[in-house]
Amino acid sequence: QIQLVESGGGLVQAGGSLRLSCAASGIIFTTDRMGWYRQDPGKQRELVARISSGAGTNYADSVRGRFTISRDYAKNTVYLQMNSLKPEDTAVYYCNLYRVRGSANYWGQGTQVTVSS
Repeated sequence: QIQLVESGGGLVQAGGSLRLSCAASGIIFTTDRMGWYRQDPGKQRELVARISSGAGTNYADSVRGRFTISRDYAKNTVYLQMNSLKPEDTAVYYCNLYRVRGSANYWGQGTQVTVSS
């Protein structure tokens, strides 16, 4: 059973920085894609960034250049460094693990990020 536990959300002023962490437990493969999605109330969940050993990294256009995703394969942990935060980055951020074999998706419980103007 795979579990994802997020940490690091909070309240920050515009222009500030936050770092999210997501620790995965269970059997994790380097080919598993780990990443971050976010969701505002009333909106669809959207991809922020993801990383895997095979596919590299992908970023949403809205965060490219400001956010950096990284992964510690030994600790099964993925990080999202968020710099130059904007009010429109406010959302609940969800950690995701996607296993290509079997097309299985796993989600964390979500962590709130609020950016004040």
